Amino acid sequence: MEILLIVLAVIAVLIIITAIRAAKFVPEKKERPEMPEEKVDFERVQKNLSKAIQCKTVSHDDPSLTDWSEFEKFHAFLEEAYPMIHKNLKKEVISAASLVFRWEGKNPELEPMALLAHQDVVPVTAGTEGDWKHDPFEGHNDGEYIWGRGTVDMKNHLICVMEAVETLLEEGFQPERDVYLCFGHNEEVVCANDPGASAIVETLKSRGIRLDSVLDEGGAIISLDMKGIIKTNILAIGMAEKGYCDFKITVTDKGGHSSQAPDHNGLGKLANTILDIENNQFKIKLLPFIYTLLERVGKTASFPARMIMCNYKLFGPLLKFLGKRIPFLACLVRTVTAVTMCEGSPAPNVLPQRASTTVNFRPIFGETSKDVEAHLRKVIRYKDAEIECLRAKEPSRFSPTDSRAFNAIETVAGSMFTDKAVAVVPYLVMGGTDAYFYEAISENVLRFAPFNLSVELIATSHGTNERCPIAVLKDGVAFFKSYIRQVSKES
Repeated sequence: MEILLIVLAVIAVLIIITAIRAAKFVPEKKERPEMPEEKVDFERVQKNLSKAIQCKTVSHDDPSLTDWSEFEKFHAFLEEAYPMIHKNLKKEVISAASLVFRWEGKNPELEPMALLAHQDVVPVTAGTEGDWKHDPFEGHNDGEYIWGRGTVDMKNHLICVMEAVETLLEEGFQPERDVYLCFGHNEEVVCANDPGASAIVETLKSRGIRLDSVLDEGGAIISLDMKGIIKTNILAIGMAEKGYCDFKITVTDKGGHSSQAPDHNGLGKLANTILDIENNQFKIKLLPFIYTLLERVGKTASFPARMIMCNYKLFGPLLKFLGKRIPFLACLVRTVTAVTMCEGSPAPNVLPQRASTTVNFRPIFGETSKDVEAHLRKVIRYKDAEIECLRAKEPSRFSPTDSRAFNAIETVAGSMFTDKAVAVVPYLVMGGTDAYFYEAISENVLRFAPFNLSVELIATSHGTNERCPIAVLKDGVAFFKSYIRQVSKES
């Protein structure tokens, strides 16, 4: 009986301690400076996004397949739509079709800032054109959405940047530091041989230019509403991005005629190889940003939920368990493996002498393509299998969270939700962005798009019926105007 009472007393004490911690587990009260309401030409931004979509700036792995006249058309459209920018900023075309605009600041001693976007879009999958509600290159505006390829990824972003700068120029604003607008032309080509963003960086580097900060796509505004648990707006700021590599694994067999097939041939060996790869996933790594994310989101939860979330540091085993079972979580905490392609025999009646699979990996920070290759050699049972790295891009480093640019995003984007809970969290970007290349000339490389889009709409990126709500465009332009004002200041 005494032991039971002791146990109950210990439990009661733990509950009391947890309740006290939960009561204190709240966001730090930060004085959010009042942001002036920014002037936005709402009709113009809608019209110009529609026109931008009508330029079929589709990029391809093979540059000879790219219709460069569409990029020329897009450049001509920008010149017509934004006369103040083309009059006051220095414009350069770099590489095949990348654009750089330099807005000269008052103080040449200050390091410049840069706003990034990419002009290119992915193709519409052949045979799916009829599945679109509106033509993917019409830029149709139905009063609620603008439809078309690139409305989410990412001409909405590019046009809002241009609108912000054009409007600031109309208002007579001049930044303290130089502002660069850098628009690559082939971001959608993974591991391109001649990335426009790399050419831009090399050009700036050759001129001795280092950037105070870089802002590109990647993060997002996510509205989280779980009744009785949490209701908040998450400002996910991409501080880094995962790597990318494709490996081709080939197994060999004697082949022969299918009429004299053995029980197990080359494709069977390939199947075993795929099983070896899929059954031996990379280990989960809980990087520091995961705990920061849990802490900041947890502090905006309801009190009962905070009773749990205030102990977020104890979640490691649970996260590792869930990371093995939930793909979305897995991509945040480990190198992801995806078997995507297979090749075998050249004919139905021929046994394959060489069978291969191509596997895509997204290495997490701390692991490289060399680590991936070593992992494959370890887990594949056929030690004579050929392992070839087709292309690779290593993970980026993490940018700091105490920079002027990070604080500006927190201040400006946070002001969009003055009457609502906001959690500003560091985030790991799953895909690749042009920002990756800018690490060579900047310590502060951030990824954030100021558009509050539903998961359903984000999923239309690269898919059918891609569309952007016109309502978010106003906030997008206002964000970039205020962001430029904040970051371009001397201190």
